Amino acid sequence: MTNPASIRPTPVGTDAHGGHEFSAVVAESHAMRHAIHMARRIATTHVRALLLAGEAGTGKELMARCIHNAGPNANAPFVSVNCASIPAPLLDVELFGTNPTRHDMSRKVGVLELTGRGTVFLDEVGEMPLALQDRLLRTLEEYVIPLRGAEFDHPVHCRVIAASKTRLEDRVASGAFRESLLARLSVLRIELPPLRERDEDARLIAEHLLAEATRLQGAPHRKIGLDAAAILRSHRWPGNVRELKHVIERAQVICDGSLIGAEHLSINQRRSGARAVRGTAAFAEIRIPSDGKPLRDIEREALELTLQLTDNNQSAAARMLAISRPTLLRKLRSFGLARE
Repeated sequence: MTNPASIRPTPVGTDAHGGHEFSAVVAESHAMRHAIHMARRIATTHVRALLLAGEAGTGKELMARCIHNAGPNANAPFVSVNCASIPAPLLDVELFGTNPTRHDMSRKVGVLELTGRGTVFLDEVGEMPLALQDRLLRTLEEYVIPLRGAEFDHPVHCRVIAASKTRLEDRVASGAFRESLLARLSVLRIELPPLRERDEDARLIAEHLLAEATRLQGAPHRKIGLDAAAILRSHRWPGNVRELKHVIERAQVICDGSLIGAEHLSINQRRSGARAVRGTAAFAEIRIPSDGKPLRDIEREALELTLQLTDNNQSAAARMLAISRPTLLRKLRSFGLARE
């Protein structure tokens, strides 16, 4: 019996997240850009198995969909299976199918075979029972479905992308995960960093979510205020991008104007804001990744940080930047940062 909440085929040629290939993954940080670079290279190959590792909410399924969409079989199905939410006997049938014991019984085909040359995303693969791990390992090594009592094995052509929010090495140490399966999946492994380790991406993702709300829902066009940007960057984000998405969705609803401020963010502002106020040195630092950053982005960040340091005092900011106040105001307007 299929659990519709756990197995969600994507119709051929579509992307459930509305993005095209990797455009839905918003990142400026070096760690995330490296992960995207690796995913792009893997997507265009005929690699049959890989592992996405990262905390809950870091976007593992989104990355898996992007890899599928950028691959040679993008028009084939994408099927997502949550290994933690399906009881073991049902998970066995869903993945591998059944072999009828009588002639009058029809065989059920599992998703590993039914997906054809598409992609099967195995979320929380670390929760898979050991017996099913053994069957999955044989499938990945021999590209067949091992059916008990079958006259012949059935071929498998799909790509398997496994994901886990827990360290599979710890599961191996506790005896809950097969070391041989981890070794097979880890041949190609992509680590998705938590949002707290790439705080420069928080505002970019928030702005992307606002733009998507404007495009898809017809919501009013809104921008992130400087006070809100400071909190977004300083918050620890225990729920990662998923938590940020919920915060922005709420802010979009309760904000009456065109600028989202700190008062619209439903996070612990006292804790997060304290870092933004006390640790001003952290916001006076412009970081340039190893692969570079556009000069216009650097200028915008310099303006934002200077206004934060001067508590939005434009005269003080102009003096700090050694430019005239009219020049500062002109630059702020060019970036859409000037407040009426």
